[in-house]
Amino acid sequence: MEIKQRHPWPQSKSEAIAIQEKLREETIAYDMLSPIQYVAGVDVGYDENNIARAAVAVLSFPTLEKVEVAIATKLATFPYIPGLLSFREVPAILDALEKLSITPDLLLCDGQGLAHPRRFGLACHLGVIANLPSIGVAKSLFIGEHDEVTPERGSWQPLIDQGETVGAVLRSRTGVKPIYVSIGHRISLRSAIDYVLRCAPKYRLPETTRMADSLASV
Repeated sequence: MEIKQRHPWPQSKSEAIAIQEKLREETIAYDMLSPIQYVAGVDVGYDENNIARAAVAVLSFPTLEKVEVAIATKLATFPYIPGLLSFREVPAILDALEKLSITPDLLLCDGQGLAHPRRFGLACHLGVIANLPSIGVAKSLFIGEHDEVTPERGSWQPLIDQGETVGAVLRSRTGVKPIYVSIGHRISLRSAIDYVLRCAPKYRLPETTRMADSLASV
């Protein structure tokens, strides 16, 4: 797939924040979806030399069978700074996405989307640049507060930050720790919850995330 470069990659924290504040105005928080035939998971691992290994796993939907994978390696030039993870990971992810012959209909990202201090986490950033519907599926809480989630699969509570619903705390497997779902781009929160559950029929994490994680491991 072909991706249009939207901005130069910053060298400083202030430059990165300025890009987030500009691009977040383009985030679409409602459903703008094509029929979902292919879902993709993205993840990034690093070696001891700071080389990022980005993996994209494309699965058929709803059967969740692997149809294509792509891997790209790239030196990570931006430091690890909480809230600016996308500037470290997205360059390598874009390289991997460009290797795909199949364009995914939905991206599930291992990270945050709207559940971000500036409402522009990795899933938003990647979704806007790639112009694809995207969801952030995080394993841990970054910002916000929520009520207790009942133990049954499918139960969830709104994730609230400064009076705004920024995501959902979702029980994807009965009796297992919840995951943190937030919209990235071109999808509503209700739809994001539904697709995450449908992509996670057996385990805590979606099959897209599990496959991309195994491919990105270095």
